[in-house]
Amino acid sequence: MADLFSHGTQDEPTREAEARPLADKLRPSTLSEVIGQDHILGPDRPLGRMLAENRLSSLILWGPPGVGKTTIARLLAGAGGLHFVQISAIFTGVPDLRKVFEAARLRKEAGQGTLLFVDEIHRFNKAQQDGFLPNMEDGTIVLVGATTENPSFELNAALLSRAQVLVLNSLTEADLEALLVRVEANADLALPLVEDARRALIEMADGDGRSLINLAEQVQAWTGEPLDRAALMNRLTRRAAKYDKSGDAHYNLISALHKSVRGSDPDAALYWFARMLEGGEDPRYLARRLVRMAVEDIGLADPQAQAFCLEAWNIYERLGSPEGELALAEAVIYLSLAPKSNAAYVAYKAARALAKKSGSLPPPKHILNAPTQLMKDEGYGAGYIYDHDTEEGVSGQRYFPDDIPEENLYEPLERGFERELKKRKQFFSKFRTK
Repeated sequence: MADLFSHGTQDEPTREAEARPLADKLRPSTLSEVIGQDHILGPDRPLGRMLAENRLSSLILWGPPGVGKTTIARLLAGAGGLHFVQISAIFTGVPDLRKVFEAARLRKEAGQGTLLFVDEIHRFNKAQQDGFLPNMEDGTIVLVGATTENPSFELNAALLSRAQVLVLNSLTEADLEALLVRVEANADLALPLVEDARRALIEMADGDGRSLINLAEQVQAWTGEPLDRAALMNRLTRRAAKYDKSGDAHYNLISALHKSVRGSDPDAALYWFARMLEGGEDPRYLARRLVRMAVEDIGLADPQAQAFCLEAWNIYERLGSPEGELALAEAVIYLSLAPKSNAAYVAYKAARALAKKSGSLPPPKHILNAPTQLMKDEGYGAGYIYDHDTEEGVSGQRYFPDDIPEENLYEPLERGFERELKKRKQFFSKFRTK
């Protein structure tokens, strides 16, 4: 029994090594082995310079999942001679943070620095984020936070002022191909895929290195003839596109859609529209945004654009998904190809600014009603000319308050229907300059 027990204990490290996930086995051992982030890791890049000068400072690593944030933090600790501590903001409360800071303080007193890696750091609330500040300032910890969300919106200004934000990029197809080569070298075995299936596997990872390794680990276990693209797609499920309806991806994609419409590119606009639908966006949200685009960017250059979008929205409400989404897609095309004008939007903002600046100035008396004798005695309505009684249907009287000069707020553009509005405004303006 003793011999058997000893034998089992001796084999335990081997069994543990075999049980480790492939992604963990392939984790780089030096920063030079990290794939795809040369823009921050190169010798003359931010992290390369920090390590060369032995002045590692607190960092926020911002990027999508599976691009190496945890690996880079771990390797930075090793390169800087710091004790590595990893926590997740999802599972860590204030008492846990106090213990982490106290342990780091004891290490500091013993001459050992601590690199604290905080995954999903944006999940901490303001008070928790503030708790890092004194420990960063006195050198108790070097903080490396990881986030998939825009730090500008999710992290306190005080924390951001004490840390450098570094952006990590999604892995390119070339990066992912290099990662597949590592997978095959580790097993000393080529993946059983023909070339088009290999490309499909890379596409399915969608820039996520960890996802690619996990997919490749499944493929490695298959036997038989190499699979083509169709056979691979039958066995594996395509990874859902990265999209968070309340997060950074949401705002990035709606911005891309809006600007593509404004830039009169129907193809790009349709692409971003489809990306949002594929990500699970509520079509009603998109319908509302399309109406906004019609009002803000097309404006009076094509007054029918607003009605077109509202009708598309109405069609969607009647048909639902997926049939009703075609009406919204048609609205995207219509808006993209419509003449553009923000002249009314600019005029509206200028009018609001002028109203705020001018205060409570009353209208000129000649355009005030005078239902009582007292008001008539005060000059209300005196001198008012009824426009319909004039030959041209316009009197040319002044309508601004007496104490401010007349302002030219609306400047129609030479586009679409606004060409006609410009002619009309110029016609009416002649009467006011007599």
